[in-house]
Amino acid sequence: MSTEPLVPKDWAGKLSRLSLATNSKLRGQHKGSHRSQRFGASLDFSDFREYSPGDDVRQIDWNVYARTEKYFIKRFLDEQEMRVHIILDSTKSMGDKMKWTFAKQLAISIGILVLQRDDRLSFTAVTDDKKPPFRRKGATYRKAYTQIISDLKEPMMTRSFTDNVISFLPKDSTVLFIISDCLETIESWEKLLQKLPKFAGDIRILQVVTEDELKPTYTGDVQLEDVETNHQLNISMSTSVLEAYERERKLHQQALELLCRKFGVKLLQVNAEDGISQTMFHQLLRANWVQ
Repeated sequence: MSTEPLVPKDWAGKLSRLSLATNSKLRGQHKGSHRSQRFGASLDFSDFREYSPGDDVRQIDWNVYARTEKYFIKRFLDEQEMRVHIILDSTKSMGDKMKWTFAKQLAISIGILVLQRDDRLSFTAVTDDKKPPFRRKGATYRKAYTQIISDLKEPMMTRSFTDNVISFLPKDSTVLFIISDCLETIESWEKLLQKLPKFAGDIRILQVVTEDELKPTYTGDVQLEDVETNHQLNISMSTSVLEAYERERKLHQQALELLCRKFGVKLLQVNAEDGISQTMFHQLLRANWVQ
């Protein structure tokens, strides 16, 4: 179990100023705090509509009838819950300590936003040993959820994240959050992204990066190892090698961004060095992912 808390004790209080922003019309069947496009039975009055056969006679406004001698019913705005699923990439490439800590902080923070707005939260980590997802609703489960994320083991999955994630997804989510470093091939991401729209109305990828990935500082002769395949490569770091790496990194990023636009998926690259507070209260706000 984790001995050091991933987020401050007052983190939930700070996050209470925020809520998820989404235009997705896909909602749950239970009452919540988010206004839908339908009319229902909340306390928020919308307008009047002339009575039609089949309408609930209990909604007739008799004061209006007394003035107009016509039957009108009151309509109220419906408030329904959002269903939010968070899925965490637990492949070995996520194993950098700073990256993994930051990814878990993101999962905790988004989950707290959902739970304290009385929306329904589900969470899964894509691992070799598939476990039942966390599924809860309500602020009373914030502590339990935080503990589940804190207790996650170091990422050790060697199988492909993009090839296996579908089996971990629930259907009909309002918002789906994917937390990953997105380092797998563009071809594998394309296969995944074209399948995702049937699982959620609003799909968002938080791409976690570190400064070392963006701007490597290696010098001299080094031995590089692919943490997922254990393949080793001896190389002399030079200006030309670093420039080639930068070109490939940018090409991968540009291709990923194009794919996300093609399939209507939102992508936000977040740097672990920026810290969770900067990410939640500035970057996600600027992106209109929260409000």
